[in-house]
Amino acid sequence: MHVKSERMVQIISGILLFVLLGGIYILNPAIYRDLWHVMTCGSMEETIAYINQFGIWAMVVSFWVDVLINALSVLPSIFISTANGVLFGVIPGIILSWLAETTGVIISFLLMRTLLRESAERLIKKSPYLKKLDDFSGKNGFKVMLIARTIPYFPSGILTALGAVSKISVRDYALSNLIGKFPSTALEVIIGHDLVMLEENMIRLTVIVILATAVYGGMWYWHKKKNC
Repeated sequence: MHVKSERMVQIISGILLFVLLGGIYILNPAIYRDLWHVMTCGSMEETIAYINQFGIWAMVVSFWVDVLINALSVLPSIFISTANGVLFGVIPGIILSWLAETTGVIISFLLMRTLLRESAERLIKKSPYLKKLDDFSGKNGFKVMLIARTIPYFPSGILTALGAVSKISVRDYALSNLIGKFPSTALEVIIGHDLVMLEENMIRLTVIVILATAVYGGMWYWHKKKNC
């Protein structure tokens, strides 16, 4: 894209985003304060209580809060994922969190690639994963992103920034995240849910942790051996 055209896209996108956020504030002046508190408080009880207060709209609110957290790429979404499992059940919680997180990281990718590219470049310069940029830009970009997204609790912003400044296509990025996010999100929801309800789920939690350790340990060993 021509530099002048790219700048125009950035300006228009920025104006539309400002109008959208401003409109939401006018409708509910307390929404950003409350959301920020929930996203940063680190309290599972407060997170669950906040989402639960919306009644029949709780699932919709949780979805968009999860999208926002992943779009911002600066805060962990583990509390929302756990809350989804506790409030809506493990399977619905997994599906809700998976779709929300995938939507969020795609939005974040598009923002970083169009509006915040310089911020993305600064982020990865501070990361030891900068050397992996070529992997995301090459023919194996889809596979590398897919595998990376399967890792639970991995800093989402780093992967999004790497993808944004690489040459991976929007389609490959979206599809690799849709597939790769499922196992990592499922683990986060199940583990979070079972830790909150530990007495009822001790056996399942133990089995899940052992299996996950074996699988990811095997993947790490295979990768290390392959690159020796």
